[in-house]
Amino acid sequence: MQAQPLEIIEAAPPARQQTAMVTTPAQLQEIAVNHGADLDKLDRLMALQERWEANEARREFVQAMAAFKSEPLDIFKRKQIGYTTKDGEFVGYKHAELSDVASVVVPSMARHDLSHRWEVKQEGGRIIVTCIVTHKRGHSEAVTLDGAPDNSGKKNAIQQVASTVTYLQRYTLLLATGLAAKDQTDDDGQGAGNGPTDIGDLLAELYEIRDDQKALQFWQQKREALRDDKDAYGRFKQAVTDHRRSLGGAK
Repeated sequence: MQAQPLEIIEAAPPARQQTAMVTTPAQLQEIAVNHGADLDKLDRLMALQERWEANEARREFVQAMAAFKSEPLDIFKRKQIGYTTKDGEFVGYKHAELSDVASVVVPSMARHDLSHRWEVKQEGGRIIVTCIVTHKRGHSEAVTLDGAPDNSGKKNAIQQVASTVTYLQRYTLLLATGLAAKDQTDDDGQGAGNGPTDIGDLLAELYEIRDDQKALQFWQQKREALRDDKDAYGRFKQAVTDHRRSLGGAK
């Protein structure tokens, strides 16, 4: 039997090694350095890296805030300012004190790698408070409110400043986190009806108004709700005046 010739099989060429996909500016920088890139190219790559990191930090901040706001947080208005009539009806308003807000907000923020701080300064007789919320990756967002020293009652100069600072810290923290305090229900489960007016809610609405005449109308509509509380009434009146002045209205 005649032997069959062996079939010659050519070996396939070696597979081309795939280069790992470059996904970040930092990797581009490394490649550029290895290929002797000049300083101008490296500067542009560094600027690109900084923008990329800032965008990533902003994205994680948004995600953390969304997760934070998804938690069912209850901030109750425990502080009552006013009096109770003979019929048992409360006349005045309630508000959440700074400690009420912070004790609920701060632990929840920490669970989502968020923190806050305040910056306080005085300019032209006004007290300016900024609440800055920061994520661990470095992105921050801030809310600023300002007001005059609280000269209601018999406060001395230091107490006037301290009262306004505490007040502004409370509301900047609420605004920065997108939260709001609410009335606490009675032990029998019955709500407080329409309840007393919260000056903080009024101011939040006021600062959303960007027209002088609308701000004046808002004052005329809401002032009676605070008539029985000289402290709140005076604070609201001053806030309206200051806000209208900033809009080019009240002198």
